[in-house]
Amino acid sequence: MKHIVKLFSAAFAVVALSSVAVSCDDDMETYDNKAFITSEKVHTIVVKGSNNEEDGVIKTAIAQREAQDVVVTYGVDASQVTSYNEQYGEEAVIVPEENYEVDGFTSTILAGALQGNDVTIHFKDLNDLDREVVYVLPVVVKSSTLEVLRSTKTAFFVIRGGALVNSAADITRNYLSLKSPGSATSLGSLNQLTAECLVRVTVFGKLISTIMGREGNFLIRIGDAGVPDNQIQLATSNGNVTDAAWVVPTGEWAHVAVTFDRTNGATDVYINGVHKGATQYSSYRNAVNWNTSDFYVGKSYDDNRWLEGLICEARIWNRVLTAEEIQAKNHFFMADPEDEDLAAYWKFDEGAGREIADHTANGNALQANVVPGWKAVSLPE
Repeated sequence: MKHIVKLFSAAFAVVALSSVAVSCDDDMETYDNKAFITSEKVHTIVVKGSNNEEDGVIKTAIAQREAQDVVVTYGVDASQVTSYNEQYGEEAVIVPEENYEVDGFTSTILAGALQGNDVTIHFKDLNDLDREVVYVLPVVVKSSTLEVLRSTKTAFFVIRGGALVNSAADITRNYLSLKSPGSATSLGSLNQLTAECLVRVTVFGKLISTIMGREGNFLIRIGDAGVPDNQIQLATSNGNVTDAAWVVPTGEWAHVAVTFDRTNGATDVYINGVHKGATQYSSYRNAVNWNTSDFYVGKSYDDNRWLEGLICEARIWNRVLTAEEIQAKNHFFMADPEDEDLAAYWKFDEGAGREIADHTANGNALQANVVPGWKAVSLPE
């Protein structure tokens, strides 16, 4: 998603009169007519995962019309990073050159006009930046055919990491099912799959809790008779498999990923990216069909097998993800909805209502039995 970071301020109206005294850095500055950036000094881009690209725009203006063109040229000045850090108490570093591009650093205010063309800085591949680091791109006036108001000669574009996940659904005593089963084929005839989600379980206080799947066919659940109520079990129409190490923690966010390959029944479980226990081999050898009305999230045999707690970032892939892919940077919190291997992707970012959108183009929307208890979250914490 691309947003425009517009650089406006009330300065445009304030400087419309000539021969005005302006306070700048504790000095008094007077002028008859000057060019200036119509902006605040610092402009922040918060990287939320969905905005891998952003545009920063510098708008240039003058207080009074001139009889000739006014040309203002900008440029990046890495030496101003130190100035920014001193002024704002940061430890920012310069934005890497590969993360921005500019199609012309010149703004021309035509004779008789008050505003020039925009100078646009395109920031890209923002999700590749280190979320723990603050980045800054100082843009300064390099030259101008009309004197520039000193207080507006530098603009700082700041990039910092924000929450990748902002919303989750509490599905305690609730469940979700496919809103329009059969509308897409992406969840049918899965020869391989990876099912994953972020969960924050409050308590395991009953025999069985359910993650997702179909009762009596292919179901990922937690607990069973003879199985601890916090231990994942794959229950199929041809037998069940589990491992004592497949334990889901309570009272904290956990990323759960279950992989399955029908060619040999291999089932693997990852908790927070760590492969748990040994590969277990199910006797189930059929393709998995979850494109049906009895596919549920948070329900299996009956309504009492809900998952007590919060869920978000639920995905189904039509292949077995590798350990490296599951452990990849930010994988727990985001995925590319256009990835052709994604069969369904439910972010749970609606924050209201019963319907949970499928962020792929496959149309596998979910609908909750009742409105979930929506919660604002901030992940990674």
